[in-house]
Amino acid sequence: MENLTSRSNPVCVHLRKLGKSKSYREEHEQFLCDGRKLLEEALSSGFDIEIVLTTEPLEYLFPENTYIYLTHDTLIDSISPLQSSQGLLFVCRIPKAAECDFRTGTHILLDNIQDPGNVGTILRTAHAFGIKSVILNEGSADVYNPKTIRASMGAVFKQLFIHKNSDGIRKLKKDGVRFIGTSSDYSSINIEDVDLSDSIIIFGNEGQGISDDLLSLCDEVMTIPLAPDCESINVAAAASIVMWETVRKKG
Repeated sequence: MENLTSRSNPVCVHLRKLGKSKSYREEHEQFLCDGRKLLEEALSSGFDIEIVLTTEPLEYLFPENTYIYLTHDTLIDSISPLQSSQGLLFVCRIPKAAECDFRTGTHILLDNIQDPGNVGTILRTAHAFGIKSVILNEGSADVYNPKTIRASMGAVFKQLFIHKNSDGIRKLKKDGVRFIGTSSDYSSINIEDVDLSDSIIIFGNEGQGISDDLLSLCDEVMTIPLAPDCESINVAAAASIVMWETVRKKG
């Protein structure tokens, strides 16, 4: 175990860049995490952990190629992109893109959802309710943003998620996959009257909703009944309700 004391050390500079830049993460195929709980989730899920920066010796069994550095709280706080670091940082290898059969099971598609907290919460809820996959288009927040990872509470290591661009999403429609849109428009179909099985359910941008391009792919558009004086609810809350409804309808 090597000691790190300087903020200008190349390892510290590298970790700081991983926490701040999506393009840097993609270039190096690595992402930064903060906290012991996430470390345990990553280890139990079989992720490749390449660098660990800690303020105290750790009892975990790491692969031989994991670089472990001992440092102090001040240095970790200077690197962590989060306001309150938990005294432990680690770097994971971004896994290879996964494949999935979208013709069966319930899938969630995030259309330009830009708040990392919302994306992380949706991943966490999807894992809790057994959603087969979460699809993110190019306008959605980065799954490997540290704020997304923190909000997911470890679900980023467990829930299957897949990135699709517009062409990839349209191809799914050509392949016969069923799409269901969500809307706050009360003229849409009540969620209670919609079959949510074997489909991709789309949730749109926090302010604009589902884009016209994706709305045109929908076989049905549903709404969640709300109080008459309430226009809408947070997208992560709406997604939670819909995902719970998929479980309830399965019986």
